[in-house]
Amino acid sequence: MEHSKITMEKIVSLAKTRGFVFPGSDIYGGLANSWDYGPLGVELKNNIKQTWWKMFVQERLDMVGIDAALIMNPKVWEASGHVATFSDPLVECKTCHERYRADQIDLGAPCVKCGNKGTFTDPASFNLMMKTWLGPKEDASAVAYFRPETAQAMFVDFPNVITSSRKRVPFGMAQIGKAFRNEITPGNFIFRTREFEQMEIEYFVHPSDWEKFFEEWLANMYKFMDRVGIDAARSHNLEVAKDELAHYSKRTVDIEFDYPFGRKELYGLAYRTDFDLSTHAKYSGSNIVYTDPMTNEKYVPHVIEPSFGVDRTLLAVLLSAYDEETVASEEGEGDTRVVLRFKKEIAPIKIAILPLSKKEELSNVARPIAEALAKYWRVDYDETQSIGKRYRRQDEIGTPYCVTVDFESLEDKAVTIRDRDTMKQERVPIAELEVWFKKQF
Repeated sequence: MEHSKITMEKIVSLAKTRGFVFPGSDIYGGLANSWDYGPLGVELKNNIKQTWWKMFVQERLDMVGIDAALIMNPKVWEASGHVATFSDPLVECKTCHERYRADQIDLGAPCVKCGNKGTFTDPASFNLMMKTWLGPKEDASAVAYFRPETAQAMFVDFPNVITSSRKRVPFGMAQIGKAFRNEITPGNFIFRTREFEQMEIEYFVHPSDWEKFFEEWLANMYKFMDRVGIDAARSHNLEVAKDELAHYSKRTVDIEFDYPFGRKELYGLAYRTDFDLSTHAKYSGSNIVYTDPMTNEKYVPHVIEPSFGVDRTLLAVLLSAYDEETVASEEGEGDTRVVLRFKKEIAPIKIAILPLSKKEELSNVARPIAEALAKYWRVDYDETQSIGKRYRRQDEIGTPYCVTVDFESLEDKAVTIRDRDTMKQERVPIAELEVWFKKQF
């Protein structure tokens, strides 16, 4: 399907209808740009995270993982520069008080909300960190922040990790976790939200080796995109200009994706030099220096940072997998078939068990099959409506295989397996199902 025909309206509607993503607090009218992951969304999200963790931590000998606290000592954010510099320029309409990022609107144009012109305040710096208080008093001494990124914990934990894991440079730390940013203008579904989840790596290298590892990690990021099914034809590298680099970065490449609302950032790869470890050593008074056990060279490692957003990954996967086709078959001649062509590894439901009718004799065969296969794969059991409609429902949620238990199954002890992508059907003995599916996944 041409991706120009895929609209956000279709994706948002499908996500809600089929249980991928719901508006948060929906029965109370919602909360702006707050989203909950439904039964299928949480499965897809977990599969994406598990695939990332397997690829970048479990399958590599040079990686370890951590899971750090959401709230850290406020001095961490002072040292990292977030308290002083983590901000966006904010303007406010003097008439309706709607707020906008100054760098994303024409200040000479009318306000989008109320239509009045020339009523914006002067741009002011707006810190994006979400503030809270620890303890009973809400005063300056109790101020803390929900982390705006997962990276800093990996720098702060560097001494403990390198001592306990006995890893040698080059090596990396990985973490998956929530982060919070008080965005002025969130939007575009789950693309930009105030609460989001990151998959980040801090890869520590010798200062002379950074260019080699930068290119390796850029290639690794594309391998991950292929593994989860993100369309490479819609992905593009953007070399961030030197005058637009973050204060910690010497080189950054953004991997952008063609969303229905435009080409926007999907992932980022940054060379952070030794900024983070050196800065935390200075502010904390700790000695964060690595000694090479082979050469006895002492140095502060430099850092390559591949950063992945879980929510943006899920959105890019949905957009890449979405397909519509006109089918001419017994399943629905002339119908438009909506299919999510997920990679098998990340499909929320791997196998659907569909007894041809609700009759007890079929249920007595179908349910034990579902229970047996559920020990290995996520299985759905569905016996409502016609078999054609049930096939369509499974197509829409991206289930790779449907297993139909029919009245012949009572005699020949076999079932019909239907492939999502080809719609071809194959008769397989019930006793051989486990082996058959293990060859597919």
